[in-house]
Amino acid sequence: MSDLRLSGKCGVDEAGRGPVLGPLVVAAVMVEDDAPLIEMGVRDSKKLTRARRIELYSAIHQVADTEVVIITHDEIDEQRVNCSLNDIEARAFANALSRFKGSMIFADAADVDPDRFRRMVCNHLECDVQIVCEHKADEQYPVVSAASIVAKETRDSMMDRISEELGRPVGSGYASDPTTLSFLENWISEKGDLPPYARRSWDTSRRLLNLSRTRKLTDWTD
Repeated sequence: MSDLRLSGKCGVDEAGRGPVLGPLVVAAVMVEDDAPLIEMGVRDSKKLTRARRIELYSAIHQVADTEVVIITHDEIDEQRVNCSLNDIEARAFANALSRFKGSMIFADAADVDPDRFRRMVCNHLECDVQIVCEHKADEQYPVVSAASIVAKETRDSMMDRISEELGRPVGSGYASDPTTLSFLENWISEKGDLPPYARRSWDTSRRLLNLSRTRKLTDWTD
């Protein structure tokens, strides 16, 4: 839907803040009444199976207005030259909320200080808004749970497409994921550079590149 909403409850959350590979996705979900969300059983997306998230993703779109903002790996690298990750995320939250700024807004806090992050988001909005910003808001408010599901399933689908495009499994994109780490190591070993969709500003990317170059130099000198 494209009309501007001026009432109801709106939740906003992200997926992909920390990965070394792939985009950051922010989703906002607005409902007049969160009873349908409660009835369908929304909860923090991390506590749901992929199959259940896919089911809920479809169901949420039947009862809610949604807005999704995608920040690509390149955009993250470019913005990190002058901005912190919290700044990038706060701006993305505000962009996702711009259609729903007449609603009561509930947001999952990206900063260790929830009130500071709330102010950061408000600074990027063009009018006064009422925002409840808390840690683990996706466990407390159904609209934030719904937003977390939309954000995560959107990102997971994008990661699936990246695997298809590159012709090999890339995993979740998190450095803690053995599939992702193996993919990065093998790609760098084969190509001598980071793969497409890697965040070059990430410490993991720099470490793996440096390690690869050090190994090559050692092989040459031996």
